Amino acid sequence: MEQKKKYYTPKEALLKAAAYCAYQERTQQEVRTKLYSYGLEPDDVENLIVRLSEEKMIDEERYAQSYVRGKYGIKKWGRRKIVQGLKGKGISDYCIKQGLKEIDFDQYEQNLLNLLEKKARTEKEKNPFQRRQKLSYYLLSKGYENDLVQDALKSIGE
Repeated sequence: MEQKKKYYTPKEALLKAAAYCAYQERTQQEVRTKLYSYGLEPDDVENLIVRLSEEKMIDEERYAQSYVRGKYGIKKWGRRKIVQGLKGKGISDYCIKQGLKEIDFDQYEQNLLNLLEKKARTEKEKNPFQRRQKLSYYLLSKGYENDLVQDALKSIGE
């Protein structure tokens, strides 16, 4: 059985969108998509986006900071992967720069070394060249910069 799509008035949609934004940080694009799913006209959607931004329900700089804290602090991602993720969500370069200020460089390097040591313990490759290459690929896939990866590999003697 096909589900009937519910349409909302702009006033109802504003309340729903406010609740949607209050639940967790959202990008303008996520909110825009949600509003279109409510069957609103493009003009109404843009007016609601502006209103939600003015009321600080949507703040892309705050979103970027929160995203960076989560990905670098919990998932241990590198800067390159974080930047790609933010660009994929349509965040402006200015907001990305502001978000990256959340990264403490000493903690960033510590994350890199911890990941390397953990991976080195589980890597079964015996050939030293291939082992080093596998460890390097792993860290690059986590979004760490090549020069930092090479320095980390030298520092633990891989």
